[in-house]
Amino acid sequence: MHSRDSAGRQHSEQEHSYRGPYARDRDRVLHSSAFRRLSGKMQVFTGEMGEYHRTRLTHTFEVASVARTIARVLRLNEDLTETLGLLHDIGHPPFGHCGEDVLAEALRGHGGFSHNQFALSIVTELEQRFTHFAGLNLSAEVLGGQDSRAHKAEAAIGRAPLLEVQVVDLADSIAYNSHDVDDALQMGLIEHAELRRLTLIRRALENVARKLGDLPPSRLRQALVHELLDLQVSDLLVSAGERLRECQGRTAEELRAGGVRLGHSAEIAAERAELEGYLFEAVYRHPRLMQVRKLASDRLRLLFDGLVAAPQRLPLRFRTRAAQVGVRRSVSDYLAGMTDRFCDSQFQLFQAQPTGPLTDW
Repeated sequence: MHSRDSAGRQHSEQEHSYRGPYARDRDRVLHSSAFRRLSGKMQVFTGEMGEYHRTRLTHTFEVASVARTIARVLRLNEDLTETLGLLHDIGHPPFGHCGEDVLAEALRGHGGFSHNQFALSIVTELEQRFTHFAGLNLSAEVLGGQDSRAHKAEAAIGRAPLLEVQVVDLADSIAYNSHDVDDALQMGLIEHAELRRLTLIRRALENVARKLGDLPPSRLRQALVHELLDLQVSDLLVSAGERLRECQGRTAEELRAGGVRLGHSAEIAAERAELEGYLFEAVYRHPRLMQVRKLASDRLRLLFDGLVAAPQRLPLRFRTRAAQVGVRRSVSDYLAGMTDRFCDSQFQLFQAQPTGPLTDW
């Protein structure tokens, strides 16, 4: 996708003297308050479980870095790819996927909730960076790319997402496959011996042994994660490069209309699926994590129900918004924008004080 082919912005702006449209979008995302709040949102593990593990913010930087590298090698638009990578998790509520599950259930029959859709609300409505209109006024390609992530079921049929969007989705899974292994090993939730039965892990460990020899456990963990990243990225570059060579000469729009999709080789795709299945059972459903998630889910659910019953306790901005989008949606927007710690503090305030509005984020 060439920046010169951009469909522009909802609100017209003068072009910048030395930054292209997607570089400006990247900076707007980086400087947004919603982006900063990602530092206080859990990726998989909560702050109660230690301080080594990734937050939603560090994961986002890792995804954007991997995605930009892939885009550079495949000669895609690096600025657009990086912007989409930085934006991809900006709509996550507190407490990771369990927070999303609570809000999705609470809004069942009321339009539902997904972090990808909420990301669009953030950058088009809730962020206030300009005096004459709401939102960040991002380019059409960034908004369209995020919209295709919010409607993946529809995007799986017919027209394909922009190649840059596909790269971000692939970089996302590459990053969490590798870094969740790192965090889980460091926290003692899994052991190297368990991992060795997984084909992709064995392949990575064999490469590490060939390159570096025997390593102590701490260095082995770091080397394993590096090799996992490299294996997946290298395979994707080969597979995607071959696919793009077959389509040489076609425009971005022709590639989308033709349903061109990028992906891993069949062999690595199968090995990744095996690893993801293991992580789901051994890590994401680990008793320590499930216990913490239940406590967080209960607090978020109680706070949602309490605010729906007493919307006068919403901050002024969200009381006003309730008149536009409904009470349940406004409560969801308020809660979804919170960090983990801020949500805990507002829950305690709601319980301790029977009247008065809560604090805006």
